[in-house]
Amino acid sequence: MSLLAWVFLGLIAGFIASKIVNRTGQGLVLDIVLGIVGAIIGGSLFTTFGVSGVTGFNLYSVLVAVMGAAILLAAYHAVSRSAR
Repeated sequence: MSLLAWVFLGLIAGFIASKIVNRTGQGLVLDIVLGIVGAIIGGSLFTTFGVSGVTGFNLYSVLVAVMGAAILLAAYHAVSRSAR
């Protein structure tokens, strides 16, 4: 995928994951970063379990990225709450 496709996929996935986890967006830049890192995490997890990860810019890849981003965001919130 091209860099622009990764950014667009990251924006969509990060925004959806942040709406699922905490009902508010994280902001444009953080949503993009969250989505891209979530796509990497989700792709790695799916590959570990024997399923294909991110395969391009399609609905399946958005689902994988959203799941990875939601896991990342939930872990971040769990760590930040326990540090308080």
